[in-house]
Amino acid sequence: MSETQKSILGGMTVLGLSGLVCKVVGFLYKIPLAQIIGASGLAKYQAVFAAYNMLLTISSAGIPVAISRMVSFSITQKDPRSAKRVFRIALSALIGLGCVATLLMIAFSPQLAAGTSVSDTRLGFVVIAPTLLLVCIMSALRGFMQGQQNMIPTAVSQLIEQVGKVAIILPMASWGMQASPEFVSSLGMQSPTAFAAVMVLLGNTVAEAIALIYMVIATQRKRKRFAALEQNELRPIEKKRTLARRLFALSIPITLASCIIPLSGFIDSRMLVRRLMDAGIENLVAEDLFGRYSGFVISLINVPTALSIAIAMSIVPAISSAIARGEEAGIKRQAAMGIRYAFLIGLPCSIGLSMLSRQFLSMLFPFPDQESLITTAELLSLSSLTIVLFTVTQTTEGILNGLRKQLIPMCSLLVGVAVKIFLNYALIGTRSINIYGAPLASIACYTISMLTNLIFAHRHTQMKMDWLNTLLKPVAATAGMAAVLFLAIRIFPGGRLWTCLLIVIGIGAYAGFALLTGAMSREDLKPFMARFGRHRRARGEIN
Repeated sequence: MSETQKSILGGMTVLGLSGLVCKVVGFLYKIPLAQIIGASGLAKYQAVFAAYNMLLTISSAGIPVAISRMVSFSITQKDPRSAKRVFRIALSALIGLGCVATLLMIAFSPQLAAGTSVSDTRLGFVVIAPTLLLVCIMSALRGFMQGQQNMIPTAVSQLIEQVGKVAIILPMASWGMQASPEFVSSLGMQSPTAFAAVMVLLGNTVAEAIALIYMVIATQRKRKRFAALEQNELRPIEKKRTLARRLFALSIPITLASCIIPLSGFIDSRMLVRRLMDAGIENLVAEDLFGRYSGFVISLINVPTALSIAIAMSIVPAISSAIARGEEAGIKRQAAMGIRYAFLIGLPCSIGLSMLSRQFLSMLFPFPDQESLITTAELLSLSSLTIVLFTVTQTTEGILNGLRKQLIPMCSLLVGVAVKIFLNYALIGTRSINIYGAPLASIACYTISMLTNLIFAHRHTQMKMDWLNTLLKPVAATAGMAAVLFLAIRIFPGGRLWTCLLIVIGIGAYAGFALLTGAMSREDLKPFMARFGRHRRARGEIN
């Protein structure tokens, strides 16, 4: 395994583990949150968050990826001077975009609230609006550090975000529920549940501010190391206008592609409750279904997708660096490795979570009755199948972005989401299908995006797809895991302890079958074990 591959795997390890921890913490805190504010409160929170996420993506999604790629390219060309200029241009642009997005969300909060189909959400848009500016600044700093292939500041800031949310949001939610009806009414809201959802959103803003402070400190601490990088004085100094033009040419298609999913989520938040009512479901029941689907199901399937994001974030600067060195063979190896790891990670997560959907939900969340648990478990079982599709889609998007083919994933995702919106409207409004139309539409969306991206990634890298090692062996290992889980589910009774045991059995079975089938080798584990060994030596645990 080359040093470049080890570097990619090292970045994947750092971002993957931190992202996984963040997703787990971010998900787990919703368990007590759901107990505090209920499904109705979660519905209000998710309705605001969907619109916020869309504006956040518009203002900050594309430029950090472009920064990462341009900084990595410049450093490889021994031109850190240009890398620093790129960062300054991007930071100025993101501050401007963040300010505009924040003001727009505050100014149009009544209109945004009216469009959610969920009551008492206006104040939520106001209190979360400053987060748009905070995350824009933080995104520039993260992109700059990732371009240097230093993933640790990004990982730590993500952990601070999530831990901060747990420490801040839960007490604020509890306090919100205890607010007097008179005080809540004075704010123009109808219930303490609505005020508690506002406090949750305000806590999110505070947590992001703390994470930004850390990123500023971390970037300042690395200034000397960056200043020590070798500068090729023979390289001409590129004009700021040229760098800015290149930065925006790279970032605009990535931004548009990144906006598609949040836009779809925003449309879903407006459409889902309304279409459920069109299907003959009462308003309160429809809001509860939306709360459980968006707050329980989507949050749970988002946990393993942190690993796919880690692969994509690590592979963009690595491929950009390989392009700068003119290493065509290296580009092929890195792209093939990324796709292989996407299937290796995504397949067992999809099947395992689908098979254990009922056990996970009953262990983690309170349900008013058995029917609610069964419905939510069926939704989770279907939605889990999108994990592997999303993982491969994200990875191939990272490959294509690294190759400067950012228009391709944008178009493929646009087509996929257009199909998703059409199917959502058609299926959710059908009484016999109703809420189950949402995961079916998502499966169709990511299948289209994944297949399209795979075809073009193969074409533009000219890599030879090793289907045996990339797909068939992970499928065989996943099938072995599924067979073991199928038997274990029927042997062990229900309960939290037994669910934990089933998870351990599933992980152990997959690891065993992956090594047995050759889907995963000892060579694959070396970079991870080496990193673990370095951490232990740093703590004085290894002599």
